[in-house]
Amino acid sequence: MPEHNDLLVALREKARVIRQHIIRMTTRAGSGHPTSSLSAVEMAVALYFGGIMRHRPDDPRWPQRDRFILSKGHAAPLLYAVLAEAGYFPIAELDTLRQIGSRLEGHPNMRRLPGVEASTGSLGQGLSIGLGHALACKLAGYDARAFVLLGDGEINEGQVWEAMMAAVKYRADNLVAIVDHNGYQQTGSTREVLDLDPLPPKFAAFGWYAEEIDGHDLTAVIQALRSACHRRGQPSAIVARTIKGYPVHHLLSEQNYHGKALSPADAEKALAFLAQW
Repeated sequence: MPEHNDLLVALREKARVIRQHIIRMTTRAGSGHPTSSLSAVEMAVALYFGGIMRHRPDDPRWPQRDRFILSKGHAAPLLYAVLAEAGYFPIAELDTLRQIGSRLEGHPNMRRLPGVEASTGSLGQGLSIGLGHALACKLAGYDARAFVLLGDGEINEGQVWEAMMAAVKYRADNLVAIVDHNGYQQTGSTREVLDLDPLPPKFAAFGWYAEEIDGHDLTAVIQALRSACHRRGQPSAIVARTIKGYPVHHLLSEQNYHGKALSPADAEKALAFLAQW
C-alpha cells in the first residue's frame, strides 16, 4: 500500500534523525547512555510518529492522552530526542543535556519537562506506574492506553513480576509492555547475569498476550503495536529483539558499551555512518 510505504519511509528518516540527536547530545555532554537509547529507537518512533499514540504536544496534560512510560530511565536521551522532534520543547534545548540547570536531566523528571509522564531511573518501577495510569484511565472512562518501555536487565526486578500479576487480575487490556531485549545490562550480558529467556512464554504464563519481534523492523513494530491496541481482556507484552548501539554497534570498542558517551572522534564516525545509512 502506498500510504504504508510512505509512512515507513518517513519513520525511517525520523529514526535516523533521532539517532543523530542521541549521539550528538551525549557526546556534547560527555556522559549518558547512548547505546541503551539507540537500541529502542524504532519502538519510540513508531509510538509517537506512526499513528499509534494519541498525544498533543501543545496540551501535554490532555486527560485522554495515551501515556508513554520510559521505565529504563537511563535511556533518557531517546525520550528527549523524540519529545523535541514531536514539538514538546525546542530541538535546540537538546544541546543542554546534563548541564547544570537544564530540564534535560540524566534521568527524566516529570516535574520539569513537558511530555514526561514519570520520573524514572530506579529500575523495576515503570510497569507498576504504567498499570496505575491504565487503571486510572479506565476509572475515568477514557479510552487511553499506557505503553511502558522496559530494559531486559530490568526484568530481573521482582516488582516487574508483581505488576504483571496485578495487571492480569485487573484485566488491564489498555496496558502494553515493550521489552527492549538488547541482551546486555550494566554488568554484562543478560544471559550471564540472570538468564530469563525465553521471555514471551513467561509473560504468557502470567496471563499476558505476548509476542516476540525484530525490534529494528519498523513494519513488525507497527504491526505488533497495532495488534496490542486492539487486545481485549488482557494486557499485552512485546519482546523486541534489538542490538545495543544499533546501527553503529560495529564502530564501538565493546559489545556492552554501557553508560558512557562516544568520544568526539567516534561520534563523528557514527554520524558519518548514519548519514549514509
